[in-house]
Amino acid sequence: MKIGVFDSGLGGLTVVQALTQVIKGAELFYIADTKHAPYGEKSPEQILRYSLDITNYFLKEYQIDVLIIACNTATSAAIQTIREQYPDLIVIGTEPGIKPAFEQTQTGKVGVLATPATLKGEKYQQLAGTLSAQKEVVLYEQACPGLVEQIEKGEIHTDKTREMLLSWLDPMKKNDVDTIVLGCTHYPLVSEVIEHVMERRLTLIHTGDAIAKRLLSLGEQTGHRNEGALKISLFSTANISNEIVHNIIGREIDAKTINL
Repeated sequence: MKIGVFDSGLGGLTVVQALTQVIKGAELFYIADTKHAPYGEKSPEQILRYSLDITNYFLKEYQIDVLIIACNTATSAAIQTIREQYPDLIVIGTEPGIKPAFEQTQTGKVGVLATPATLKGEKYQQLAGTLSAQKEVVLYEQACPGLVEQIEKGEIHTDKTREMLLSWLDPMKKNDVDTIVLGCTHYPLVSEVIEHVMERRLTLIHTGDAIAKRLLSLGEQTGHRNEGALKISLFSTANISNEIVHNIIGREIDAKTINL
């Protein structure tokens, strides 16, 4: 099985890390589209174009069987079009885990940290509206402009990142939020800082594990034998930090720069 995974930067590697715990006997190709990062502040038309260019690259160069859009923003903007244009390709998207958050909250107060584009997206708005009608939960939604850039620079434990999170999380802390949806694949990388700022026992929801289980299930349906090694190749459209790659994946992987 050949798997293509992409994100606007290194955040999608949190999904890859989850895949390494479950998927075997496959080749995985990851593209960090750092040249166009962050997607969360681009128009839907731009994000769709980037997503289609990457999908075409994966298919032309590596004949992938599966595409994983390891980005909430790109999933919202592009997954429907990609599925329509490539009906034979297995396409798995990333969505904010607000459904499990609604199920797991004890206080009935749920926080959502996401990019501006994800929060404004039609799919998120529909899901939030449907769930709110089914269960009485108060949602505290917070766009986090600039956080992806901080993470990409490796500035996870710096004063600036902590101050950004302090301002965004203050209303959640004051209102007894006990469950926070990490609505961007980059955000699990600042989980420790979030927990420190909130000063309480928290449930943090991110979707890497769910994607890995979904891929395993779909792979088995198409005859994939989940045995042997998982080979990972890493590409980027601009410079990336090898140190962050190592910290997320837990092993050295040299990145190759490609032009998209």
